[in-house]
Amino acid sequence: MPPSSNVENCLKPVIYLYSPTTEKVKVELDFKGQFGTTYPAYDPAIKGWSVTAHPDGMLVNDGDGKEYSYLFWDGKSYDFAMDMGEGFVVKGSDTAQFLQATLKKLGLTPKEYNEFIVYWLPKMQDNPYNFIHFAGKEYTDIAPLTITPKPDSMLRVFMIYKPLQEKISVKEQVLPTFERHGFSVIEWGGSEIVEDND
Repeated sequence: MPPSSNVENCLKPVIYLYSPTTEKVKVELDFKGQFGTTYPAYDPAIKGWSVTAHPDGMLVNDGDGKEYSYLFWDGKSYDFAMDMGEGFVVKGSDTAQFLQATLKKLGLTPKEYNEFIVYWLPKMQDNPYNFIHFAGKEYTDIAPLTITPKPDSMLRVFMIYKPLQEKISVKEQVLPTFERHGFSVIEWGGSEIVEDND
């Protein structure tokens, strides 16, 4: 029996912009929830950020003129319906190896998946098992992202996981492939499912 999801989810994505040339980019995030922390600060007037993107991924934020490696945000959504019928069940001790292989397959570079892993691994490695699901439309529907100019390729990786005391059986999730080209936007984030005790 797959684990069920609580209605409240803490989201912790980062957004990288890789432009072939140095150019102004507007990133609009219409999050269906309540923002927690944003860095650099989210501008409600434009529903996002206005930055100058550089080919090496470095961003200069219009709001403060400072350099950033990526855009960070987190928040809570109360309308996040998850289908947890498919995914992966991974031993806590195998989590690093699983994430390295799976995130690479999904299309993240070593720099990107290493930053993902150092954030999430401390929360996952000591659990007996983790149920892991990579969200698709159920995530992008609550956090629509509009980039101007329009990117040539965009990848949004969002992992949902739940600590397990014992191994369970679930249908293995089939993961999409991704090819980055031209102006690429890459996002990763995740959320832990917490038990609903009601």
